[in-house]
Amino acid sequence: MYELENVLRDYAWGSTTAIASLLGRPESGRPEAELWIGAHPDSPSVAHVPEDRTTSPLDALVSSDPEHFLGAESVSAFGPRLPFLAKILAAAQPLSLQVHPSLEQAREGFARENGAGLDPHAPNRNYKDDNHKPEMIFALTPFEALCGFRPAAETRRILQHIAGAFPGREQTPALLQALIDDLAAGDEGAGLRQAFERLITGGEAVAGETALVVEALLSGGSLEPFQAELGTVISLNEKYPGDPGVLISLLLNRISLKPGEAVYLPAGNVHAYLHGLGVEVMASSDNVLRGGLTPKHVDVPELLRTIDFHPVALPMLAAERTVMDQELFRPPFREFQLQRIELGPGSGPVPLAQSGAAVVIVVAGSVYLDSPKGDLELSRGGSAFIAAAEAPVNVHAVAGSAEPALAFAVTTGL
Repeated sequence: MYELENVLRDYAWGSTTAIASLLGRPESGRPEAELWIGAHPDSPSVAHVPEDRTTSPLDALVSSDPEHFLGAESVSAFGPRLPFLAKILAAAQPLSLQVHPSLEQAREGFARENGAGLDPHAPNRNYKDDNHKPEMIFALTPFEALCGFRPAAETRRILQHIAGAFPGREQTPALLQALIDDLAAGDEGAGLRQAFERLITGGEAVAGETALVVEALLSGGSLEPFQAELGTVISLNEKYPGDPGVLISLLLNRISLKPGEAVYLPAGNVHAYLHGLGVEVMASSDNVLRGGLTPKHVDVPELLRTIDFHPVALPMLAAERTVMDQELFRPPFREFQLQRIELGPGSGPVPLAQSGAAVVIVVAGSVYLDSPKGDLELSRGGSAFIAAAEAPVNVHAVAGSAEPALAFAVTTGL
């Protein structure tokens, strides 16, 4: 077992307090958006090697003996790399509206941009690697997000409600009426695509009419019964005035997760995290196609090629309880699953769910990891990488500790 040092990403949307408070360490004074726990080559964790008291980037350690560290089944399925990436994510402001490609799209797009000689760090690059990025988020605090298209009829009712804030049809913004008409199409997916494309390509006209919509909502238009959706439009416009993502938000499911709830996001799902602290897990990739709420590059043709325009139910992910009392969140992706491990003082050990390699991070109290080949104690904020060859591992409460412990572990879903 290898204790880890992890990389903290200071994106501007990050909270200045949430991650430090969760992990029990001093605040840095700057935004702390994501703590990366894994072996992605852009920001690999650093492993402490107990045999010789050296350190190694985790990606280099894994590649030194893939079958030992990952297991033969994982290497066969995903190649000689850790297939997942775990993060602690803390959003104080909305993230960009975004979508992730399928595996086939990622491979084709990465090869295409490499063939064109595009610099790996170019701001107009879409594909940073050749992998897809299905993901899930487990809420540690109340967590707000936009996630996938809602049924067109529901969005149409919201837009008609907004239109009612204007004195008459002749004063209703033309864009608003066009969106209402788009969503009346017999083919729901085609209607959603038309509405989305109208907004993402509308330029200054969209910016101007977005301002009219927000002004109408602020000047006496009732937000009820769509308080969350219309309140989101107003708050997004304060941060990104006139951005197409402001009205695109109305096409998407607006979700509020309670602590302990989780959702999963497959390829093609348009989403944006708005606010909250959570454990995020994904396939090990940094491929993001943005669609608004950002000053960064937006490649509209590639975005439209990637999005799944079918409406979806909220992709909630319920916990499963195994016969060994393991609490697991298992999305329909092979690359990862999440285990929540809660231990009270004096409670018995919980077996670590492990299929191949695993990572563990402790967010409260202390735990003791025990295997036939070694052991490791981790206190709040500590994390570890566990090789496939180390299994089986049990997670214990630390003897004599009066504080409950809470940890999260990630392994593959094989």
